[in-house]
Amino acid sequence: MTTTVAISNQKGGVAKTTTCLSLGACLAELQKSVLLIDLDPQANLTLSVGLKPKELRRTVGDVILGNATLVSVSRESATAGMDIAPANQGLTVLDKVLYGRPGFQFRLRDELATLAQGLYDYVLIDCPPSLGTLTLNALAAADLLIIPIQCEYYAARALRHYIELIQQIREKTNPNLRYQVLVTMYDRRNKISRVILEQVQKNLSDVLFSTIIEVDTKLRESPVFGQAVTQYAPKTRASEQYRALARELLDGR
Repeated sequence: MTTTVAISNQKGGVAKTTTCLSLGACLAELQKSVLLIDLDPQANLTLSVGLKPKELRRTVGDVILGNATLVSVSRESATAGMDIAPANQGLTVLDKVLYGRPGFQFRLRDELATLAQGLYDYVLIDCPPSLGTLTLNALAAADLLIIPIQCEYYAARALRHYIELIQQIREKTNPNLRYQVLVTMYDRRNKISRVILEQVQKNLSDVLFSTIIEVDTKLRESPVFGQAVTQYAPKTRASEQYRALARELLDGR
């Protein structure tokens, strides 16, 4: 059975793409077959696996428009067992094209349902930092939403608002959607970060991953080489923390 995971937060710069790529690679290390879906028009996930968005003839946008299948647009990545349905800036027009069409938010869900049973163990979706038609498609299709957050004041406030929106989506679109919060880019040397982490652990203990992803320069370097951090720097703290996250996800499946 395939588990679909959306990775989303309305705030940018919280390591959504990094988490999608790194978690996918760690699941592949654990012999799980993984499909990454890049739903962000910035196409950073596509870039991070070494593809050039401007040179792509077909992307996930064609899938959502009904002009292609996920299998036909997906590409193999440098990580064995991990494929990607790539993106480019053409996704920016989809909000206007899709909005208002009957069932527009279920396009991706319906396409995922056509995949051959057992083809992928996990589908990980990298969402744009907004609640438009692309993110709504991801949330309608997902079994689990991972919300990455930084331990800073504004991020914590934005999280409360986003969780309220997720509750509405559960009521109207996807009643089976679960969510968990992941602390990313944590700097243990920063006093404010430590204080906010304590508050998050106290207030969100029932939906908070135990794993914490700390600041690591290797996470910023690895996409330049088109690799996940587990390939680029397999023995680093970041690699071990994302491996711990993958194990935690498997244990909670």
